[in-house]
Amino acid sequence: MEGDSESVASVAAQGLDAQMDDAPAQAPETNTRKRARDDVEDDMEENEDERTGDNGEPKPSDEPLDGAKEQPRISKNQLKKLKRQKLWEQKREDRKTIRKDKRHEKSARRRLERDEKAAKLAEEQGIDKSAALKQIVAAEQKEHKPKVVVPVAFIIDCDFEKYMRETELVSLGAQITRSYAMNRAGQYQAHVLVSSWGGFLKERFETVLQNTHLNYRGVRFVDYDFVEAGKTAWEIMHGARGGRSCPSLGAEQQSTEKGSGDKPTEGGEEAAKAETPTEKETAPTPEFTTESIVYLSADSPHVLEKLEPYTSYVIGGLVDRNREKLLCQKRAEEKGIRTAKLPIGDYMQMVSRQVLATNHVVEIMSKWLETGDWGVAFQEVIPKRKGGKLKGVDGEEGEEEDDKDAEVEAEQHEKQVESSERQEQQGEKPENDSSEAVA
Repeated sequence: MEGDSESVASVAAQGLDAQMDDAPAQAPETNTRKRARDDVEDDMEENEDERTGDNGEPKPSDEPLDGAKEQPRISKNQLKKLKRQKLWEQKREDRKTIRKDKRHEKSARRRLERDEKAAKLAEEQGIDKSAALKQIVAAEQKEHKPKVVVPVAFIIDCDFEKYMRETELVSLGAQITRSYAMNRAGQYQAHVLVSSWGGFLKERFETVLQNTHLNYRGVRFVDYDFVEAGKTAWEIMHGARGGRSCPSLGAEQQSTEKGSGDKPTEGGEEAAKAETPTEKETAPTPEFTTESIVYLSADSPHVLEKLEPYTSYVIGGLVDRNREKLLCQKRAEEKGIRTAKLPIGDYMQMVSRQVLATNHVVEIMSKWLETGDWGVAFQEVIPKRKGGKLKGVDGEEGEEEDDKDAEVEAEQHEKQVESSERQEQQGEKPENDSSEAVA
């Protein structure tokens, strides 16, 4: 008996060694495993190097030896995700090359258009092409509006990770990137802070996106909550680089009160830039209060009429397809922070719910800083798929649209009722109740 047991153990050991020798090198641990939400996926990570399969792909392990712990099996959906992730990583350099080529093509088109324009201008004015080119460049620079930093802060609250799936977190990461781009593209740029920074998002930006967020100008990624981020924003806005006001924030009214009725010149703007840091360096920073923070929520009973200087506007970094309700509103109430919603209903006739992506909210507020008009901001930013239409003056157009919508709904209701009656007469069960269909 003793000899038999020794031979069985020897055969088992040889089989295990053969499996380990034949096992291919495993790929680096992916974000999919790191976002595991149950014990089965955790066990899969711990025992990753014990799996074998063709082409280096994970697959369920063989039957365990007597006394060994049974290994969890990987599902087909998980295997598909791993394959997609691997393919995505393999094509990373190709995507970078494509983006680089597109930038070069765009630059080449611009140079060609400028050269053609210069040649035409030189022929019309009878001057040298180089002189015409200088005129064109000077005109373009004159038309270009300088970027101005304003004492307003946008805070993206990323403390909702537990409510989102991995794909939704990836979408949120893309929205944060777009928010930065939209704010930088605006004539008036706000300070941007990303609060509760950590978890999957931070890991993704540091690995998949290769720490590109560290080069974002005017953006701070902080690991504390939005209230502490509001305090940080308060100190930044009252600091030497806090920025200066713009017409939408009341800059014209301030200059009028000081008795300066002249239009600002380039020298005046440069002088203001030089004076502002000195004044802010010498003046003490006012005491921070939570009244300087406004949490934007579609469920708020209050409407945001305008943006105010030295105020932080918090945007909930949440992508959940409207599964969770009142999350942002409750979160603000728990912290004693006032809330408000964008005045979409006052300016737009919406078909869907008035919930927008994070980058859309940032772009809308950036457009308002530039124009001072919510209607223009909504019309330019809100996606067409939401079916938003700008209301007329005094809501006249909106009332007409309401009447048209009511007529359409009434006609649909009548048709559904007639269809249900015909089906009942024929002894058939109606497919849908008319009241539910209208609702």
